[in-house]
Amino acid sequence: MTAAPAGMPIRPAATVLAIRPHADGPRVLMGQRGAGAAFMPDKFVFPGGAVDADDALVPLSPGLDALCHTRLSDTNVPPAALAAAAIREMWEETGLMLGRPGTWPGAVPTDWAGFAARGMVPSADGLRFIFRAITPPGRSRRFDARFFMVDAAGIAGDPDNFEGACDELRCLQWVPLAEARALNLPFITEVVLAEAARIMRTGEAQRFVPFFDSSGPASIFRQIP
Repeated sequence: MTAAPAGMPIRPAATVLAIRPHADGPRVLMGQRGAGAAFMPDKFVFPGGAVDADDALVPLSPGLDALCHTRLSDTNVPPAALAAAAIREMWEETGLMLGRPGTWPGAVPTDWAGFAARGMVPSADGLRFIFRAITPPGRSRRFDARFFMVDAAGIAGDPDNFEGACDELRCLQWVPLAEARALNLPFITEVVLAEAARIMRTGEAQRFVPFFDSSGPASIFRQIP
């Protein structure tokens, strides 16, 4: 793995755990990064990526619920921009849309042109902020990632149709949640999967959102109330 240069910026990012009910237990949408990827090569991950500047301009219909908005309001990145980035990255990497039919109220950002061309506006309805993690120092890239969980019922269209996906993730599939941790995963993905499984198993509201904070010299688990 190539080490990150000193002083590498930590970019805000957003990731989606789409959960799909199944007779044999819930399944989660994952894909495998390419062997030549600069960040986490060969690893199975959830759809996600960095926040773009235009994500702050995107109308969400509807927006985040009040609790998620509050828990995401501790940085200079607007909560709605994080939610929009999660929706956009899922669309780009899987071809699946979290949105509703509608007309955009203004100019459509370039990265959202394909989404709007389908007559859809992005919807944060059902997105649940469940985890935050900052990539530790020494990695080829560093992100301050927020992980959202969403019911696959919120996907517009066929959840098995990945024809619109870009080539960033291969082997896109709905993985049984109980088997996902046996895949080739980044450490933090294992931790987030365990939290998602706990939420699904207990059905309880989170008293806090776990935060794996590696912004300093040591990684610390914090709690976002």
